[in-house]
Amino acid sequence: MSSKPRRFWVAGQPAGSNDLVEVRNPYDGSLVAVVARATAADVEKAVTAAADAADEFGASPAHLRAAALDHVAVRLRERSTQVAQLISAESGKPVKWARMEVSRAASTFRWAAEETRRWSGTVQRLDTDPTSEGRLALVRRTPRGPVLGITPFNFPLNLVAHKVAPALAVGAPIIIKPAPATPLSSLILGEFLSETSLPPGSWSVLPMPNDMAPPLVHDARLPVVSFTGSVPVGWQIREAVPRKHVTLELGGNAAVVVCPDWKSDRDLAHAADRIATFGMYQAGQSCIAVQRVYIHKELFNSLRDLVIKKVEQLGTGSPADERTDVGPLINIEAATRVEQWVSEAVDEGATLLTGGHRDGATYAPTVLTDVPDHAKVRNQEVFGPVIIVEPVDSVEEAFELVNDSQFGLQAGVFTHDLHIAFAAARSLEVGGVIIGDVPSYRADQLPYGGLKDSGSGREGVRAAMEDLTEERVLVLTDVAV
Repeated sequence: MSSKPRRFWVAGQPAGSNDLVEVRNPYDGSLVAVVARATAADVEKAVTAAADAADEFGASPAHLRAAALDHVAVRLRERSTQVAQLISAESGKPVKWARMEVSRAASTFRWAAEETRRWSGTVQRLDTDPTSEGRLALVRRTPRGPVLGITPFNFPLNLVAHKVAPALAVGAPIIIKPAPATPLSSLILGEFLSETSLPPGSWSVLPMPNDMAPPLVHDARLPVVSFTGSVPVGWQIREAVPRKHVTLELGGNAAVVVCPDWKSDRDLAHAADRIATFGMYQAGQSCIAVQRVYIHKELFNSLRDLVIKKVEQLGTGSPADERTDVGPLINIEAATRVEQWVSEAVDEGATLLTGGHRDGATYAPTVLTDVPDHAKVRNQEVFGPVIIVEPVDSVEEAFELVNDSQFGLQAGVFTHDLHIAFAAARSLEVGGVIIGDVPSYRADQLPYGGLKDSGSGREGVRAAMEDLTEERVLVLTDVAV
């Protein structure tokens, strides 16, 4: 990788500074790139430009915005190999998963382009009441204003896409603050955006240390904050700016329920494969990675053994190796924390079924059972390659255990029974229920978000476009309806 400093983007233009930081591969510590970080002056220039551009950009024609979004989607597909390698290098994500992230990001921009072309108001007749004869209403959605998007390290491209694409689709200027550990994916998005006809000020990408974020959060010229990241930081932002529109996509400790009707050999093999794969993918660093698995007692022994076998077959090692399924965590500190949490659980009575050891920033895929109710690996978000498997006496008990959590992002229920499926949708306190699969499934065009400490608001292209806008009503008088 080149050591020439990567430039950032201020109001659509490349910029540099003397504040340089190294981005290193979490797997082996090798240098990936040197990145220039935005200064306070750069931040002020970006915010001023966003505020100045807001009215013009909000009124810009749909074809301009849709064409820009289409262009980014095309460029991501054209350079997918390079971008996947970049994601893998800066985040430690296995390259096979990085390629999927690039594909998803391209789809996110494509969906946004399509939604831009469909983004229209609704007409409402008002002559339903005698006093409103001759009146007609046009209800349209208008951007709330410039957006501050703060993104995490675990999906350094697609989670940025989920901030940028909906904002540009509705004509809301956006400033992206990427995670300090993974700025490169957002910077290459800036490169693609710079090739479009979007007006100056409509977007900026500003790598910066986290301690520079609070002034941005408080800046009145950025009335919308869209944050994806840790639970404490998210709620601190909400409390700090109660009059702003704040969208939070926070943590989870996603649960799976395996019902007694999911009992054929094929069913069990499929469930084991999905649980093992999506408990450990991203090294568990996903808000909807499988963490808790509740299995009906009639199936527990068989499925537990299958899950262990599948987990032990997952390859660990260099994220650049095509054979690697589970790469490193983002840094040694994160892996050490996971190691401590597992050790605490075992010391308190949990049984280690496989894994349980660390090598640098890599933590072995781990399965636990008999985990005490108070253990961190059960109650908090592990954000590492660890799952717990426990037997339950009934589906009702399993649902109660799923809900016994401060989080409520998504849950997976393996069942063929439609009655159970609808019961799950009705009773599980989560933003999404996935039937016949793990909670890790996400389609980027669907509304996505959680309850409780998992956050508020919804992403997914159309849902985010609605979230970034507000309704405004135009009533016409003396109109022949």
